[in-house]
Amino acid sequence: MKFIALIVIVLGIIAVAQLMRVYELTSKLRNRREEEIELRDNKMNANLMLLFMFIFFGSFLWMVARYGAGGIPVAASVEGVGYDWLMGLNLIIILLVFFLTNGLLFWFAYKYYKKPGVKAYWYPHNNKLELLWTVVPSIVLAVIIILGLKNWNERQGASGEDAIRVELYSKQFDWTVRYAGEDNVLGKFDYKLINGNNPLGLATRNTIDARVQEMDSLIKAAEDRINNPDNIFSVESMEKMRGDLASKERIYLRLKQLQNLHNDSLDVYAYDDIVKPSNTKLVLCKGREYEFSFRAEDIIHSAFFPHFRAQINTVPGMVTRMKFTPSMTTEEMRKELNDDDFQYILMCNKICGASHSNMKLFVEVLDEAQYNEWWTQEIAENTFKK
Repeated sequence: MKFIALIVIVLGIIAVAQLMRVYELTSKLRNRREEEIELRDNKMNANLMLLFMFIFFGSFLWMVARYGAGGIPVAASVEGVGYDWLMGLNLIIILLVFFLTNGLLFWFAYKYYKKPGVKAYWYPHNNKLELLWTVVPSIVLAVIIILGLKNWNERQGASGEDAIRVELYSKQFDWTVRYAGEDNVLGKFDYKLINGNNPLGLATRNTIDARVQEMDSLIKAAEDRINNPDNIFSVESMEKMRGDLASKERIYLRLKQLQNLHNDSLDVYAYDDIVKPSNTKLVLCKGREYEFSFRAEDIIHSAFFPHFRAQINTVPGMVTRMKFTPSMTTEEMRKELNDDDFQYILMCNKICGASHSNMKLFVEVLDEAQYNEWWTQEIAENTFKK
């Protein structure tokens, strides 16, 4: 079948080429130059332009009616309503410009096709028109930008005192959730404390002391390996090991400083935090404002909550933040969509590596009674101190 299709395509190309050649020969027999077009042809092209305009606009409107929502349901957050309104305003402006410019393009092609004895009107410049299509788009863009900044500031402004604090920690290729405990204050952290037993680098007297001891053991092991006369290494390997040892020694000095300066009274904020394993479901409460903070371990990721209309980059070496208030529980959204399998989701919206597509976290929104029941169990079983 592939071979037959290839033959058909090749024969079609040859047929078109031969038809073009026949057209050239007939033009020569009529003593007509190739660039000379008959009135009949011009009029046919003008009518086809008008026909194409209706087909083009009709197919576009059908596509909008069929796929216009893009597969995303109504906003599931209080802030998402304003976002959707602003997106709708932008689409209205874009569609108006789209229909106006393309409508004029096809109408002019239909109306002013070349006719015998009619010369084109020379219209090189008009100051009023230049001013019009410069000032009007500038005003429209200014309005869009101002409204966009207003929406962004609402997302990034200070959250209320009752906002629930949650941290989302990103790394290739998963998310780790940390809820603030009963005090609603997230414990302090330091990247130098990150290891297998403390993947988020939470800073308490115990985690600091343990990390200092661990680093001290790693340094001694590296020194013994380098100084052991029975070990024979190449020059390149030796330089690499000494560089690695120097890096460990620098980290050790900083850890000692952290150990000496640490305020033990801050430990209580970390001890009641709830740290969930990687890619465990994120549970939220309907009607409660959330203050999210984000960190990244390795490269830039992007926390994207499509149903809550929220997104922010997560950047190594800094903390980013945003806030939103869920307005529909998972069950309510399932009824809205008539889909019992629906789940909210958090995705990485940066192409962060080979398994980028797997970097997602399911989100469940509960009503207040269900959330309080879940929260009581989490506090009893999964605090950081335990």
